[in-house]
Amino acid sequence: MARTNYLFTSESVSEGHPDKVCDRISDEIVDLVYREAKKAKVDPWGVRIACETLTTTNRVIIAGEVRVPETLLKKDKKGQVVINGRGEPVINPSKFKSVARRAIREIGYEQDGFHWKTAKIDVLLHSQSADIAQGVDNAADEQGSEGAGDQGIMFGYACRETPDLMPAPIYYSHKILELLAAARKKGEGEAGKLGPDAKSQVTVRYADGKPSEVASVVLSTQHLDANWDSRKVRSVVEPYIREALGDLAIAADCKWYINPTGAFVIGGPDGDAGLTGRKIIVDTYGGAAPHGGGAFSGKDTTKVDRSAAYAARYLAKNVVAAGLADRCTIQLSYAIGVAQPLSIYVDLHGTGKVGEEQVEAALRKVMDLTPRGIRKHLDLNKPIYARTSAYGHFGRKPGRDGSFSWEKTDLAKAIKAAVAA
Repeated sequence: MARTNYLFTSESVSEGHPDKVCDRISDEIVDLVYREAKKAKVDPWGVRIACETLTTTNRVIIAGEVRVPETLLKKDKKGQVVINGRGEPVINPSKFKSVARRAIREIGYEQDGFHWKTAKIDVLLHSQSADIAQGVDNAADEQGSEGAGDQGIMFGYACRETPDLMPAPIYYSHKILELLAAARKKGEGEAGKLGPDAKSQVTVRYADGKPSEVASVVLSTQHLDANWDSRKVRSVVEPYIREALGDLAIAADCKWYINPTGAFVIGGPDGDAGLTGRKIIVDTYGGAAPHGGGAFSGKDTTKVDRSAAYAARYLAKNVVAAGLADRCTIQLSYAIGVAQPLSIYVDLHGTGKVGEEQVEAALRKVMDLTPRGIRKHLDLNKPIYARTSAYGHFGRKPGRDGSFSWEKTDLAKAIKAAVAA
């Protein structure tokens, strides 16, 4: 029997955290490639990118594999595309550097050790491996369709703990940092003296299986005034924390740890190196659900690490929205170069109104879970990914630009009907 009374903790990190700076740059580059493809009238279905970013003191290194429009290739004085010794076109680094600098500026880094204007940026992108490309372009099991960009397992999860059907600890951890970032950027009172780098952590006490109160709050945030101590930082941030927690009660004996090590002036990549894809639990469910292990940022959506994780969340959320369960975990698995998922697994955690096998069968009927089917259903061939790079890929509001389409609950009726059939 599942426990009903317990403590559970999740953490989040801000957009200025070194790893999140890298995620943002990598996703800005994904968006750049999609924008340039549209501008050049190149079929967006052919876009391929897997971009990794490394940051440290005043240094950004961008590496990975791409298939890009000609507008992003280096040309000689005659206007001909430059070809390297392996017969591959050479990437022009200028636009990639520009989007990286803009991202760093929007995050808010203008400090001596990491400044959007002075950081050295190296672009080491090259063409996608022909071996990988052939497997993705021509699925082994479905001629004329795309194969998965890699093997792997992906998980989706939803529960009734918050309005967005997310686990409470990660939901509130994100909310705290979002409010602080908004206040910082607006220059709202003394919050304008906070820096971009921050981490939050919320422990929620569950009673009878439901969130009842906050047992502890941890926040470490960069501040630009070197004279501030922990008490001063708490006086600035506590109102925003309380606002973020909203109607969730704060325990009378709640433990507060605000900048527990004292000063936090040197932040971001100047204080700690960053790397794309190191905050995958922050990106998903805060540890409340399994994770397949693959990162999202910097990848086009032939990479099922990203697209199938979005599809799994979409399906899990719609199962819960349909009233078929209060909690739902879905696992999908894929093989590189193969279009159809190898398996679909559903766990309703004892809260289901129907059997898991019925839901598994229904999901295959209501959505094409090949990489192409997912991209088409969720309309993923768009420059919508920079916004996903901080404060979670899930539990967000779908945008008019098509962003966070996997957060819609428009499939609930179809799932319910397929289960009943």
